[in-house]
Amino acid sequence: MKLIPKFVSLICAMTFMLATFSPASYAQDHNLININTATGFEIAAAIDGVGEVRAAAIIALREQLGGFDDLDQLLEINGIGEATLMRISPQIVLE
Repeated sequence: MKLIPKFVSLICAMTFMLATFSPASYAQDHNLININTATGFEIAAAIDGVGEVRAAAIIALREQLGGFDDLDQLLEINGIGEATLMRISPQIVLE
């Protein structure tokens, strides 16, 4: 009879693990965007909290700089502060 509670605990733990590592969350967590080559539409679609206006500002700054060398350059864009940069930086690559 002691085996049943252990079995139920094991099933609950496995269910939690499967929900945590679902294919949808894995794909979403690993969706990176190269802001040196992406279009404004692609940037707005890929980066949480960045809409068309801010994406256009990213493109304009990219053209002005000749490309991004460092993510900190995004701090020059109105509406992107330290907290926002920390939140979105895992989604961005510079290549």
